[in-house]
Amino acid sequence: MNRAEAARRVRELTELINQANQRYYQHDDPIMSDPEYDRLMRELEGLEEKYPDLRASDSPTQRVGAPPVSGLARVTRELPMLSLANVFSEEELLEFDRRVKKLLGGDGEVEYAAEPKLDGLAVDLIYENGVFALGSTRGDGVTGEDITPNLRTIRSLPLRLRSGVDAVPERLNVRGEVLLAKKDFVLLNREREETGEPVFANPRNAAAGSLRLLDSRITAKRPLSIYLYEIPHEVPGVLTHADSLTYMASLGLPVLPESVVCMGALEVQRRHGELLRLREEFPFELDGMVVKVNRKNLQAELGQVSRSPRWAIAYKFPAQEEETVVEDIISSVGRTGALTPVAVLRPVQVGGVTVSRATLHNQDEIDRKDVRPGDTVLIRRAGDVIPEIVKVLPEQRKPGSAPWRLPDRCPVCGSPTLREEGDAAIRCTGGVSCPAQLAEGLRHFVSKDAMDVEGMGDKLIAQLVEKGLVRTPADIFRLDFEQLRGLDRMADKSASNLVAALDKSRRNTLARFIYGLGVRHVGEHMAKVLARAFGSIEAIQSATLEQLLSVHEVGPEVAASIRAWFDDPNHQRMIQELFAAGVTLDAPRAAADRPLSGKTVVLTGTMTAMGRNEAKQKLEELGAHVAASVSKKTTFVVAGEDAGGKLDKARELGVRVMNEQEFLAMIREMEG
Repeated sequence: MNRAEAARRVRELTELINQANQRYYQHDDPIMSDPEYDRLMRELEGLEEKYPDLRASDSPTQRVGAPPVSGLARVTRELPMLSLANVFSEEELLEFDRRVKKLLGGDGEVEYAAEPKLDGLAVDLIYENGVFALGSTRGDGVTGEDITPNLRTIRSLPLRLRSGVDAVPERLNVRGEVLLAKKDFVLLNREREETGEPVFANPRNAAAGSLRLLDSRITAKRPLSIYLYEIPHEVPGVLTHADSLTYMASLGLPVLPESVVCMGALEVQRRHGELLRLREEFPFELDGMVVKVNRKNLQAELGQVSRSPRWAIAYKFPAQEEETVVEDIISSVGRTGALTPVAVLRPVQVGGVTVSRATLHNQDEIDRKDVRPGDTVLIRRAGDVIPEIVKVLPEQRKPGSAPWRLPDRCPVCGSPTLREEGDAAIRCTGGVSCPAQLAEGLRHFVSKDAMDVEGMGDKLIAQLVEKGLVRTPADIFRLDFEQLRGLDRMADKSASNLVAALDKSRRNTLARFIYGLGVRHVGEHMAKVLARAFGSIEAIQSATLEQLLSVHEVGPEVAASIRAWFDDPNHQRMIQELFAAGVTLDAPRAAADRPLSGKTVVLTGTMTAMGRNEAKQKLEELGAHVAASVSKKTTFVVAGEDAGGKLDKARELGVRVMNEQEFLAMIREMEG
């Protein structure tokens, strides 16, 4: 067989195997036997091995996974993934319906789409010219993790869209949920038990953990499924949510057939009852029903509030509850010193998940519910929410039980505990001298969103603290190869890799550094706000309360917390030690120093030297606004390979167009 014949056969085999995958994984309707499927796959693998240039990114052979990567890259999306507000009763559903009617200025019945709310991991997918190009997790809505190699292993996800009546769009953004069926979850946990691995808490955790693995070859062994439910941008001819599901199905994308259109809230309520009755026999975990205004033009008119759309809600199912016994109450110590009481429970199945612990939050919660060791209690688990004790059953309380209180000394270091006025938490006063606080603080400091020290996990940190090798964050950057190779389960290669990771982490961004410090009330987003507003750690250290309060999004509680943290001599010394250990910070560029400030740029086509997401990040760092469509306000368009309609539009409007080489040259010049 020559190359031309091989290319034709590869196309034939790809089409046959893709059809088989779709019928088997999406419709449970196999069109060939397993031996026949295996024979076709072996033939395709043989041809691709002989002619490697025929191995396309959307080949069925690519579903076996790829070698491990060093970490998950970040993806910043053009259209944010919104979170849904929840309702829990018919009354709250009717209130949502009244609010929609009021905003639309009418009192006629509204047409809603109602569909099962799948309890999985939300994902965002991009198809370019019909080929699956990028997939990411929800993250914070705007920025997620790149899980493209892992998503490629999901058999029910087409790597190339099927052409329908209309041409496949140049760029299609779809969203959905990755899941693990209940039966597959049981089998997976059974296998993990047999091999001595920790079991997953529930199907959602198993799916999420599988998608975040750095080795997609392991993901490929997990029987994950995916269902798509949304197109976040306009598509010609798609006028309703129901239309979007039909359109996605026409392209070969898996959608749930259980989505129905309801006229008015009463029909929605009836559908909710039907799905609730189907809950136990449904192959996947459901935690409610999603209700959406069906017509796209009305969705646009209703808009959104904060991070939730006004046109959709999650109508949750009743929480699942069971009785069990509190065998003990223990205290855990967090990085801020807060003591958290945890109820150790007699293991009980709640909604198909074994529950053996429940947080009691703080002393006030214990007092309010009067939870005591030995009590029989009602446990609730709703979806993937941490199990909680709903109430004590006092009629079953044994004689002689006494109220439980958090200790007046830290259970880890023995330091006195203290509850400050206005604080719900009781805290250990030991500070970083408390091994628990030190370890938790270090875990936060080296975490992915903070200093991002790859390879420094919980067990290693526990060892470093236990052996006295690390007493402050700065000590992490003083670790050397000899110290590390002497630790348990730390081979020479692992030690070398960690030393390299520490060297890489020494130079970091101001925002990551601020977040890693662990200032109370300063999360990842607030750290970015402070970095942009002040530009250096020295400026934040010397900022007055008034200066802090003048920053948009910084309120009195946050400002007071920041000021108190930086006024602490121990914290001042910690920062000095970090800089002495070689930490350097890249401050955000001021607007005046960003050469593309005020410019609007559009990216189109496939870029070879730099991915579209990386190009977008570069442009934004230089001050540009990256838009999704071309208009008269567009400053210039960057056109990669196979650029389509956007390139034509730019030429029609006389907008400047540069190719990828010109764009890269411009970036290099601007970055100096």
